[in-house]
Amino acid sequence: MLRAFLVSAIAMATGLFQQAKAPAPPEVDQQAPAFTLPNTDNKSVSLKDHSGKFVVLEWTNHDCPIVKKHYDSGNMQQTQAWAMKNGVVWLSIVSSAPGKQGFVDGPTAKQIIKEKGHMISDMLLDPSGTVGKLYHAKTTPHMFVIDPKGKLIFMGGIDDKPGTNKADIPGARNHVREALKEALAGKPVSVKFAAPYGCSVKYAD
Repeated sequence: MLRAFLVSAIAMATGLFQQAKAPAPPEVDQQAPAFTLPNTDNKSVSLKDHSGKFVVLEWTNHDCPIVKKHYDSGNMQQTQAWAMKNGVVWLSIVSSAPGKQGFVDGPTAKQIIKEKGHMISDMLLDPSGTVGKLYHAKTTPHMFVIDPKGKLIFMGGIDDKPGTNKADIPGARNHVREALKEALAGKPVSVKFAAPYGCSVKYAD
């Protein structure tokens, strides 16, 4: 009995300690969490490198059916190209752990970028899931928009049409594009949060 009690107490204490260590979720209208990650050439890229610019963070997993919906239709690339044309920095982040769906190394990531025609500033690799968990990224895709002052102005799903049907895209509200349009025009963002949808981020066990 004593041993069982001690084991239970240790497990509870460990759980509380882990909860205490977990970063608080990011909040809209607050500073976006700082981070540094390697890109596909193993060069360090920091969020602060892009201070003074709008930044989009896109959590991605090339094997996820929802990600495929947006890339195979060209919707994601078109959104990326529009953003880049307007001076926005677009960072795709892969938080899949080694051995999990969507994991890529640098050369594989480069090949996917080429094959799919990504229109991005960089792809960053987060196999430990540290930055994904810092942002509480839950799905692929999961989108975050950061303004030039480093504040989050949108986070959530790319649009309001969950599902794998490409036919839904033309009638969907693209939350990322609309948030950027409003912010670039000096207007308040009308939709600051949308429920993310897609595949779960494949963090390490």
